[in-house]
Amino acid sequence: MSSFNSNKVASHIIDWLNVYIKDIPVNGFIVGVSGGVDSAVVASLCARTNKKVILLNMPIRQAQSEFNRAQKQIDELTDKFDNVSGLKIDLTQSFECFESALPEYVNDNQLAMANSRARLRMTTLYAIGQANGLLITGTGNKIEDFGIGFFTKYGDGGVDLNPIGDLLKSEVFELASHLEVIDEILAAKPTDGLWGDERNDEDQIGASYDELEFAMSFNGDRSELSERQMEVLSIYEKLNSINQHKMKPIPVCNLKGIK
Repeated sequence: MSSFNSNKVASHIIDWLNVYIKDIPVNGFIVGVSGGVDSAVVASLCARTNKKVILLNMPIRQAQSEFNRAQKQIDELTDKFDNVSGLKIDLTQSFECFESALPEYVNDNQLAMANSRARLRMTTLYAIGQANGLLITGTGNKIEDFGIGFFTKYGDGGVDLNPIGDLLKSEVFELASHLEVIDEILAAKPTDGLWGDERNDEDQIGASYDELEFAMSFNGDRSELSERQMEVLSIYEKLNSINQHKMKPIPVCNLKGIK
């Protein structure tokens, strides 16, 4: 039986959010809601701070199922909490203008363009957030942010604070049930929503979040692992290594003794 106490964790995070902004000149929080469980949990936590909250749905050629889940979650929270408002900004046309200005070989690079979607959303969040005196609230979990670096640098990684960055994905799901996140999101396979199709995170990574949690915590005898466990550990270690540039501070050239 899990020792994770959803009520205690939720209360702690809500208090942390309120304490964080207590002495700074902001009004509350803004969250991009994607139709996934992480953003739904963050939106639900922010709603419970009683501070001003704006929830954004920002489709860019989005799979209809993702858009619908995001909008339903936003509607649920705006109906339930007077301090919460929702906003839909269709960024498809803006993204297409951006595409048209780029060389063809850049448009042909699917990963570059997928990451550009995330960065356009980040720019939108900061524009609306600044105009309303709100902090951009991150939605990355511990596996994504500190395990395999599964986020876009200066995209969904471009935030002011992150209330769930110390939660494993399994813990996010437990918290989501406690916070009454809508059933459609609880049942959906996690996805970053950057491709305009139905591919999910496991399709991209090659391992499930449960498997990645095993790999992140593994500190035993590799000779005792199964073939699949070794494969997952290899996936985790490779991604952790190549994505260190996302997880470490920006390197600064030290000129001590030079100038």
